[in-house]
Amino acid sequence: MKWLKRKKNEQPAPTLEQQRAEKLREMGAQLWAARQERSLSLDEMVVITKISRRLLQAIEEGNLEDLPEPVYIQGLIRQFADALGFNGAQFAKDFPVASAPVVTPPAPPPVNRSLGLLRPIHLYLLYIFVIVCSVSGLSHVLNKAAVSANESQPKPETVSQPAPEEEAIEAQPVSETVNTDQENQSVQIGVTLKEASWIRVVADGKTAFEGILPEGTHRIWKAQDELTVKTNNAGSVMMSVNQQAAKQMGEPGKPEEVKIAAKPQY
Repeated sequence: MKWLKRKKNEQPAPTLEQQRAEKLREMGAQLWAARQERSLSLDEMVVITKISRRLLQAIEEGNLEDLPEPVYIQGLIRQFADALGFNGAQFAKDFPVASAPVVTPPAPPPVNRSLGLLRPIHLYLLYIFVIVCSVSGLSHVLNKAAVSANESQPKPETVSQPAPEEEAIEAQPVSETVNTDQENQSVQIGVTLKEASWIRVVADGKTAFEGILPEGTHRIWKAQDELTVKTNNAGSVMMSVNQQAAKQMGEPGKPEEVKIAAKPQY
C-alpha cells in the first residue's frame, strides 16, 4: 500500500510543449528587461533585427501559439538576443527543439530454406518473375512521378529566416495591425521585478493578481477601464504603460499604489 501511495503522489513529467512555453516566458522576460535597460522601443527593434513587431512582441510575452515552428522560434530568439548585446547562439540554444527521429534500417528478410529444394529450372523461372515485377513496379512509379511533376509547379524551399526584402514588406501591415489593436485596447501595463516584492494588481475592479513575485519576473496585465498596481517596495518595480519605456514606481523600501485609467474614447 505504501508503494501505491508514493506512485499516486508523483507528478507527471512536463510535456515538450509545456517545456517550450515555460522556457519562452523566461527568455522573453530577459529580452524585455534588456530592451528596457537600453530604452529601445519595439519599433526600433524591428529596424535593427528585421523581424516583424508581432513576432518580437510574442517572444517577449511568451505567446507560443503566435509563433512559427520551434526551429524558427530558436532562430528569431538568436537574432533578438544578438541585437541586445547577448551571445545569440548561446542564448537561443536553451530553447527546446524536438530532435529528428532515429531511422533504423530494416532487418534483412529471413532466408527461405525451401529454395534449396527447388530445381535449377524453378529458380530460373522465379528470378525471371522477380525481375519482371521489379521492372513493372519501377516503371509505374516513374510514370506516376512524371505526371505529378507536370501537374504541379515546384515550390520554393522554406528557409528558417526570411530575406530582408520580405521582412521589410511584412513590417508595414504588422504595424497597422498593432496600431488598430492599441486603439481597441484601453490600457496595458508591464511589470519587471529587480528584486522579490509583494504586488497586487486590480483590473476593472477585480483582483487579477496578489502575491510575491521573484526577482527577474516580467508580467503583463490588460484592462478595459482601469488598472491599479500596489507594492510594498516601489524601488524594486519597473513598470511600463502601454508598451512605453519602463519607469521605477517609487522610492526603494516604500509602499506605492498607482492607478492607470484608460483614455476616454470619443
